[in-house]
Amino acid sequence: MELLYEQLNAVSPVSVVIIAIGIMLAVGVFVTRFTGMLRLPNVTAYILTGVFLGPFCTNLVPQSVVKGMDFIPDIALAFIAFSAGEFFKMSTLRSNGTKVILITLFESLVASVLIFILTYFILHLGLPFSIILAALASATAPASTLMTIRQTGAKGDFVNTLLSVVALDDVVSLVAFSIAVSVAIASLGGSFSIGDIVKPFLLNIVMVAVGALLGLLLKFRMAHHGTDNRLIVAIAILFAICGLGAAIGVSPLLGCMTIGMVYINTTEDERLFKQLNYFSPPILLLFFVKSGIEFRLNTLLDIKSAVANTPLLLIGVLYFIVRIVGKYLGAFSGCLLCNSTKEQRNFLGLALIPQAGVSIGLAALGARLLGGETGANLQTIILSSSILYELVGPACAKLSLYLSHSYGSSPDPLNKTAAEPSETTEPPTTDATEPTPLRSDVSTLKERLQEIQNELEQKEYSRSAEELAFNQAADETEETMSAYDYLRRHRPMRNRR
Repeated sequence: MELLYEQLNAVSPVSVVIIAIGIMLAVGVFVTRFTGMLRLPNVTAYILTGVFLGPFCTNLVPQSVVKGMDFIPDIALAFIAFSAGEFFKMSTLRSNGTKVILITLFESLVASVLIFILTYFILHLGLPFSIILAALASATAPASTLMTIRQTGAKGDFVNTLLSVVALDDVVSLVAFSIAVSVAIASLGGSFSIGDIVKPFLLNIVMVAVGALLGLLLKFRMAHHGTDNRLIVAIAILFAICGLGAAIGVSPLLGCMTIGMVYINTTEDERLFKQLNYFSPPILLLFFVKSGIEFRLNTLLDIKSAVANTPLLLIGVLYFIVRIVGKYLGAFSGCLLCNSTKEQRNFLGLALIPQAGVSIGLAALGARLLGGETGANLQTIILSSSILYELVGPACAKLSLYLSHSYGSSPDPLNKTAAEPSETTEPPTTDATEPTPLRSDVSTLKERLQEIQNELEQKEYSRSAEELAFNQAADETEETMSAYDYLRRHRPMRNRR
C-alpha cells in the first residue's frame, strides 16, 4: 500500500488524500455493522477503525494525510459544542439550573482531585504534569454521549439532566485546564505571575463575548436568508470562530456553545440544530478515526518511556480506573446533595465515563505548553486512555440510559397484525341484489397508487428528525428555485408591456 501511495503521490498528491479519506469513511461505516451486532455505539466502531488503519495494524492511511487533517478536531468540536448549546435554554436552567450546576461541579472536580492525589502525592510525578493531567480528568466526551442518545432515541428527565451536565462539564474542564496550565507554567519558571493566571480567563471571556455576538448575527442572517443558505451561514460562522480561537491560542469550545445558546434562546429554532446534526456525522467519523490512527502503542509499552521512574502503562491504567471512580462518586454525591431521583443518583455517573474530543484537544495544547518528553507522555496517556474510554464508555452510557428507563422496546405502531383483519374475519356483507360495478384498470391502478402513498406517509415516522429537517429544507429550496425561474422567465414579458 505504501508503494501505491508513493506512485499516486508522484502523479497526483490530491488523489492520495481523497483515497485515504474514502478508506476512512468506508471502513468506519463497515465496522459499525459488527459493533451494531454487539449493540455498541458507533463511536466505538470509529475508534477501532482508526486503530485498524493505523501504523500498528494495516497502515492504510499515510501519516502525511493524518497530519494534514489537524483541522478536523477543531471543526468536529465546533459542531459538538454548537449542538450542546441547544440545551442551554433559559427556561430549563431556571427550573433546575442550580441542580445541574452542583452535579456538574461535583462529578468534574471529584475526578480531578482524585487524579491529582494519585499522581502528585502517591506517584510523585511532579506538579506540572500532575495538575494538567488532573484538569484533563474532568472533561467528558459530549460527542459520545450525544451520539449514544441519538442512536438510542432516549428521552426524559434523565436525558435532559445528562445533556445539561455534559454541556456544563466542558465549561468546568476548560476553566480548570486554564488554571492548571497557568500554575504549571509558573511552577516551571520558578515564579508565579499574575498575568499568566489572568490571561487565560480574559481570553475565554473574549471568546464568550464573540460567541454571543455571532449568535445574534446568526439569528439576523437566518431571518434574511432562505433555507438554501441556512447550513452555509451556520457553518461559515462556526468556521470563523474556530479560526479566531486558533489564532489567539484558545479553544473555541466556549464560543461555539455560546453561539448555540444565544441562537436557541432568541429564536426557539431547533430545526437548524437538526440540520447540522444530520450534516455532521462524516466529520465526527473522521475525527474519531483520526484519533485512533494517532494512537502510539510502542510508546505506551516502552519501559524506557516513564515519568518519574513510573512506566506510562501503569500511569495510564491507574488514571483509567481512578477517573471512573471519581466520576461516579462525584455524580452520586452531587445527585444526593440535590435530592435527585434514584435513577439519576445511581446511573448518571455511568454515562459520564466517555472521554475523547475535548480531552484530546486540550491534551495537545498541554503537550505544546509543557514541551519535550513530558508533553509527549501526557498526550500519550490521554490518547490511550481515551481510546479505552471510548470502547467502554459509550456502552456504559447506553446501559445507564436503559437502566434509567430512558429508552426501551416499544410496540410497532404499524404492526399489521393489529391493524389488518385476520384471515378468519368474514368480509362485509353486501346486498346480493345490487350489481357490482365494473372498475377499469386505470381506476384500480389509481387506488393502488394512493394506498402506497398513504403507507409511505405513515412510515415517515421511522426517519430521523435530522433527516426530515434536512429533506424539508431541500424541498423548500427546490420550490424557491422553481419560483425564481418562473419569475425570471416572465419578467421580460412584463417589461415589454
